[in-house]
Amino acid sequence: MILASFFAALGQLTDPRFRGVLLTGVGLTLALLIAFSVAFVWFIGWAVGDAVTLPFIGEVTWVNDIASWGGALVVIVLSTFLMVPVASGVTSMFLDQVAQAVEDEHYPQLGPALPVPFYDALKDSIGFLAVLIGANLLALVLYIMFAPFAPLIFWGLNGFLLGREYFTLAAMRRIGRKEAKALRSRYTLRVWMAGILMAIPLSVPVLNLLIPIVGAATFTHLFHRLAPQGPYDRTSPDHAR
Repeated sequence: MILASFFAALGQLTDPRFRGVLLTGVGLTLALLIAFSVAFVWFIGWAVGDAVTLPFIGEVTWVNDIASWGGALVVIVLSTFLMVPVASGVTSMFLDQVAQAVEDEHYPQLGPALPVPFYDALKDSIGFLAVLIGANLLALVLYIMFAPFAPLIFWGLNGFLLGREYFTLAAMRRIGRKEAKALRSRYTLRVWMAGILMAIPLSVPVLNLLIPIVGAATFTHLFHRLAPQGPYDRTSPDHAR
């Protein structure tokens, strides 16, 4: 079921709506990281000042340059590490378009999905982004402590987070947030395994940027396969009951 959903998602990657969400998500992510980098380097320069007085040396002006270059290096490392979590969080704002494209292609008999207000989508995306970044930063300690198992920790952690978020996003469009969480809890292990399948390519540059799109499409298929009565149409008499 998981692999069938995954390959169905891959088969639709040429959909223009998929491409639009990808470009929008990556563009906003790059803009966000660039803005953060500029602000961080400026803050370092401001905090250090143009000149520093050191004991036994006196006033020096090169500390500002060293601090700025050091701050830039830190930003580059953090940006490389956080590029995918940030892209996933930002792109999640637009995943409703991916889910709708999947349903239009594979489940055309369904009625309209439940609309998700922009404010709610934005709030969910910010929360998801914060959890992704925080969890991955904390996991750096585990990567160092258990270096041989770092890939497994990375896949397990991000697989859990991606599966939890994307399945909920796909399901709540049809059955609402409360029922989506209940269905996700019923199939926790399966959702986690599907999330790990999404997390494994996160280690591959460029390919990892496709994961939010493929993940949203995969979990849309998975939701409809796990729904008690098959593809879920909230407008049908059976589901209304």
